[in-house]
Amino acid sequence: MSLALHAKKVRSRVAGMNPWQVFRIAWRAILGNPLRSILTTLGVIIGVAAVVALTMVGQGSTANITRSLQSLGTNLLTIGSATGGRGGGFGLVRFGGPQTITLADAEAVKAAFAGRLAGVAPALQSNQQLKVGAGNLNATVIGTWPDYASVRNAQPTEGSFFSEADLQSRRRVAVIGYGIAQDLFGGQDPIGQRLRIAGISFTVVGVLPDKGDSGFASPNYQVMVPLSTYLQRLARSSTGEPRVNAIYVQAPDKDSLSRLQQELTDFMAQRRKVNDPSEYDFSVQNQADALASVNQVTQTMTLFLGGVAGISLLVGGIGIMNIMLVSVTERTREIGIRKALGAKPRDILTQFLVESVVLSVGGGILGIFLGLAMARSVGQLLRVTPVFDPFSMVLAFVFSVAVGVFFGYYPASRAARLDPVESLRYE
Repeated sequence: MSLALHAKKVRSRVAGMNPWQVFRIAWRAILGNPLRSILTTLGVIIGVAAVVALTMVGQGSTANITRSLQSLGTNLLTIGSATGGRGGGFGLVRFGGPQTITLADAEAVKAAFAGRLAGVAPALQSNQQLKVGAGNLNATVIGTWPDYASVRNAQPTEGSFFSEADLQSRRRVAVIGYGIAQDLFGGQDPIGQRLRIAGISFTVVGVLPDKGDSGFASPNYQVMVPLSTYLQRLARSSTGEPRVNAIYVQAPDKDSLSRLQQELTDFMAQRRKVNDPSEYDFSVQNQADALASVNQVTQTMTLFLGGVAGISLLVGGIGIMNIMLVSVTERTREIGIRKALGAKPRDILTQFLVESVVLSVGGGILGIFLGLAMARSVGQLLRVTPVFDPFSMVLAFVFSVAVGVFFGYYPASRAARLDPVESLRYE
């Protein structure tokens, strides 16, 4: 009688397991093979970590590019030579290519749009050798107008930018980048000091703030001088109207960028008496459009890399299903005993499904922490500040849970369908 009562209690306990008991049984089964459990979740861990890390670094790269472009000026329009010259259509401003933009174009734009623009600054640049005492380096020297300071966000933190009087008088004054100040002047105050550019002495009147060393033309290694002085002292001798690399135009606000872009395009076309856009030897670029294009490219790359990383989650899910099928085979006799004691198919299904979900959830949590560490390491290596993105972490975690449910359901349902008599006979 006591044996029958004990069997009855066991049957009632097995048949009426609460969720906590199901979790405990699943957890004991996982701990029974710790190495196999870790290897099973490795695919999920790597997949989640890769998704989190790539998303954070990708968004950090997008933010860095945005900040870099905005640091070069806001509400900016650039009039430059079209790639390939006449007949080349619209293209990027190309320093070193055929120059079709003249100083007269800049003066005409300034006169025609007087009062409607925040600033106009033509720019002519070249690489020159700089020398202070025994120190020397090669840097980009830009001849421009005083508006360059506001148009290209080049306000000095020490001293001041050169003035209109400096431009008209062709004074030999220079505003230098932060890197030049550090490398050539060391700890000394460069304001008022002499700087030789291509062997010609200039007086330093301003130093720009540190803008980073990203790219091949770092703002930290640039020198700005009056365009009139540049043409007289540093430019190659040439006949005809002086040509410039680009004309930078600052709109009063971002809402007027598109309208001014079209008006400047029409104005430049009228000056050249050209009606066919395919024959334009110039281009008018909108900073907002360039920024949107760059952001779209980086976001597309981030999504692509995230999708590739997501494949690891699928591989991890297949690994979970494979191990769960092995587990069902190994525990066939245990399943038969549980069914003989009163466990229903849904109890067996729940037990094995919970094991699969616990493995995937554990892998997801570990993957998030690993992804954060990876993002920080990769960010330091690439000099990118990762952007913390809770959405990507939640999405990766939810996907890992879904992987556990999806790939764990078939092994669990297979275990639930086992015949108890055949299971008890299994060796």
